[in-house]
Amino acid sequence: MSGAPTGLTTARRIGPGRGLSRGTTGAYRALSPADGEPHVVRPELLDVPAGGARVPLLCFAHLTDLQLADVQSPTRFEFFNREFADPRFAELIPVQRPQEALTAHAVDAMVRTVNGVRAGPAAGGPVELVVTTGDSVDNAQWNELRAVLDLFEGGMVRLDSGARGYEGVQSPSWPDDIFWRPDGGADVFRTWFGFPEHPRLLDAAIAAFRAGGLDAPWLACHGNHEALVQGLGRITPEIADAVVGGVKPTRLRDDVSRDDALELFTAAVHVFLSGAPLPVSADPSRRALSRRSFVEAHFRDGGRPHGHGFTESNRLRGTAHYVHDVGPVRFVALDTACPDGGSGGAVDEDQARWLDAALTEVHSSYRAVDGSTVRTSNDDRLVVILSHHGLGEMTNRRERATDGLRATPADEVRATLHRFPNVVLWVNGHTHTNGVQARRDPDDPSRGFWEVTTCSLVDWPCQARLIELVDDGDGTMSVVCTMLDHDGIVAEAGVRAVGGWSGPLLAGLHRELAANVPFAGPESPLAGAPADRNVVLRMRAPFPLHHARA
Repeated sequence: MSGAPTGLTTARRIGPGRGLSRGTTGAYRALSPADGEPHVVRPELLDVPAGGARVPLLCFAHLTDLQLADVQSPTRFEFFNREFADPRFAELIPVQRPQEALTAHAVDAMVRTVNGVRAGPAAGGPVELVVTTGDSVDNAQWNELRAVLDLFEGGMVRLDSGARGYEGVQSPSWPDDIFWRPDGGADVFRTWFGFPEHPRLLDAAIAAFRAGGLDAPWLACHGNHEALVQGLGRITPEIADAVVGGVKPTRLRDDVSRDDALELFTAAVHVFLSGAPLPVSADPSRRALSRRSFVEAHFRDGGRPHGHGFTESNRLRGTAHYVHDVGPVRFVALDTACPDGGSGGAVDEDQARWLDAALTEVHSSYRAVDGSTVRTSNDDRLVVILSHHGLGEMTNRRERATDGLRATPADEVRATLHRFPNVVLWVNGHTHTNGVQARRDPDDPSRGFWEVTTCSLVDWPCQARLIELVDDGDGTMSVVCTMLDHDGIVAEAGVRAVGGWSGPLLAGLHRELAANVPFAGPESPLAGAPADRNVVLRMRAPFPLHHARA
């Protein structure tokens, strides 16, 4: 066994290794170190090489879609996984992953990795900030959020809810073999895909441990898994009662129409609570989150920054969109989650008006809706948009239906951003897939912004992204992105306990298991193409950047 060095994927990557065992359908493989991946220059917005001396403007890390789960929750409907071959359930699965009980250790390993990156590889600037873009939790529960805060801020991480010890679908006694049982016994993952046995793994995975926390300040964001049951279903009064209760469903009800399952889960998920229920241990710490309680939880003493981006106005109004300025950059965090249900994103009309005002504040000139130029006395800043959903995922029309507020179409949001030339970058998650897109301004194709989507930490490739904003010294700038692999153990003979399960071993096994999940490993689209990972994104500087550095 060898520990993964704290470093960037330009130096070393992690890829599939040799087969360790075989099932009837496929092989279970170890992971192995691979050669690093160089940066790819993306010229869509500017096909001219940088001609000056690189000067760092800001370096920050992006972590998204941790989906840290209370794996013993009574309101997780894991039995939907049995419907994996039915296209009517495509938006409802996966609900359970073989590696999910180990996710906290993967997050802790990534925190150590981010702390170990002392400078960006392109311009040498220090990591000044960490941004998260939602779905840090899995099931909109308070105990999940508390664990995320302890991982990022430092403290004891406790995810063993209910009675002491593991009580969930991966137990050998659970009445369904669709889930991997690390303690042994027949299950689909072992029979079909050769998954290994790891006795007593689950007890080690959910045992409390102390996390060191991030060295840099960090910003939070509201996602659909913070707002909804499994990121999809509206939190009804019945669900709010059930999540702290002692009964858990184990299968789909016979009288539920499969044609209606998605809509029923979205609007009235509590209907599924009565499917062959079993008793489990109740726990009041599992209580359901609201947008207001999610925001309020971030105002812990000693947090950097206080509120992690959220403001006193957010606390007062129960909103989750804000601005946060760091050096020459304004971060504009949008709340794209839709509490009325549905996994897609939206920006309601109130937030759209606020966005226009937030952008105006950091522009000396911009384009009005009618195409005319507006000049102001405001100082220019570069603008980075943060949100859970990207433009392609702004598909939800349920947003704020109870308040009568219209969801702003994605093309209207995009048009607003194009009117403000200092917007250079939109960072998001949600799709669990690495992706980079140039968003050209249709009124001036030589300008636009870059949209960067980072993969999830819960699924393969279990990575984060380092982002550098660089002044190239010649009237141009670059956004340089570099993927990060965490410091969990990589073992070419497979990760196994060595005198017990340490945090780095659990993190390494999490990644190994994720790589072996059917249709979601290294052969899947999740890691993206090379042009979606380590990239140099070229563009014109929207204003003289030496003014921003002054």
